[in-house]
Amino acid sequence: MPFRPLSCLLLLLLLWLSSTTMLFAAAQTEAKPLTKKQQTKLVEEYMALDLRDDAGFERAMAIVNELEAILLPRSSDLKKWRKSLAKLDGKMHPKLEKKSGTYYFWEKPRDGKFIIGGDTKKPRGLLLGMHGGGVGSGDAGASAGAYSNAAKELDLVAIFPEVLKKTECGWTDSGTEEWVMDLVDAAIRTWEIDPNMVFFSGHSMGGYGSWTLGGHHADRVAALAPSAGAPTPVYDKPGGVIVEIDSGVVPNLRNIPMVVYQSIDDPQVPPDANQAAVKEVAKAKKTWGGFANFEYWEVNGRGHGFPEGGTLALLEKIIGFVRNPLPQKIVWQPRLSWKHQFHWLYWQQPVENAVVISEYDRDSNTIEINSEQELKDMWVLLDDRLVDMKKEVIIKINGETTNKALPQTTLGTLLLTSSGPDTELSFAARLPLRGTF
Repeated sequence: MPFRPLSCLLLLLLLWLSSTTMLFAAAQTEAKPLTKKQQTKLVEEYMALDLRDDAGFERAMAIVNELEAILLPRSSDLKKWRKSLAKLDGKMHPKLEKKSGTYYFWEKPRDGKFIIGGDTKKPRGLLLGMHGGGVGSGDAGASAGAYSNAAKELDLVAIFPEVLKKTECGWTDSGTEEWVMDLVDAAIRTWEIDPNMVFFSGHSMGGYGSWTLGGHHADRVAALAPSAGAPTPVYDKPGGVIVEIDSGVVPNLRNIPMVVYQSIDDPQVPPDANQAAVKEVAKAKKTWGGFANFEYWEVNGRGHGFPEGGTLALLEKIIGFVRNPLPQKIVWQPRLSWKHQFHWLYWQQPVENAVVISEYDRDSNTIEINSEQELKDMWVLLDDRLVDMKKEVIIKINGETTNKALPQTTLGTLLLTSSGPDTELSFAARLPLRGTF
């Protein structure tokens, strides 16, 4: 076959034009904005996902990133989406019965026992009461019997869950802790409770539970009242001395009012663990400040029982507190891989036991972050409660400016922080800790 260079050139030109046209068409298709119907479909898919599951969370983040392109510059748009998300949350997630009694969270199989008590008519807040126990023992009926009347007198609806597994540290076993927080959300939906009025208390192992879950989820509670129970101590050797307290608890409690009850003659839960925890609180206060409303209530002669005056005397010490969802300064030591938001920080891959100290200054529109850990994939959540949204926000890590940008409200961020009933922790703007400026 004779060689025809002109024909080859024409063929190459046609192929180039064809590929360029296809790339341009693909780019045009990718750039086409999502319709309202498509947006709603993605939002509904997100709300149905299990965000504590790795695959579910990965898909959720893909949806958030896709919806991040949907800007909400008008307050009316933001208001409409907030209303829509609240409606979807109520429709797609469980509520509880409004009557006192014993129930199961999962009817098939019949599991997740909990008791409803206290004020079930018009409660002003929620008490989550945790029972004592240990290996093979523990009953929600014990905490309901001890706390329900006191909760009713203080106008609190009370939820008394029973651990899913009766182990030594049943409240933080995988599954139980997640379920307890689901119960809190379900109660807020059911009675339309102010999310700033959620209290944790418990006796013996329940004291351990209220200390520990209260620390893990310090951004969700107004105050804590552990009784005759302490966070897990760490010993230098078996039978030795306590050298520290389990991580992920004390640092997170910087802004949480607490009353810790302990009788020094307690034969079942000796005072050394709580005394060690109190020392850790004192050290944390010296390091980071805070802990302004922390009270250690130590008595003698009560054994393993409640204080004089019972649980009412205990709860009366915390009932006057209301949660501040946006403290100016927070300290976060993550312990759970599935807890990504803490107040106004969001961490896609939280590093267990890292310590992050964060503070916002509205006057200078600055967020200061200090940590020895590399803070990969962490975001600052923003709105007018923290900063002036019409000005650039400056982010500093360990004193160095790492980002400076004007925040934008987006559907993606709103969805990311609005998949539950705690509207006080909902935001519509975020900035990465590091950016180009």
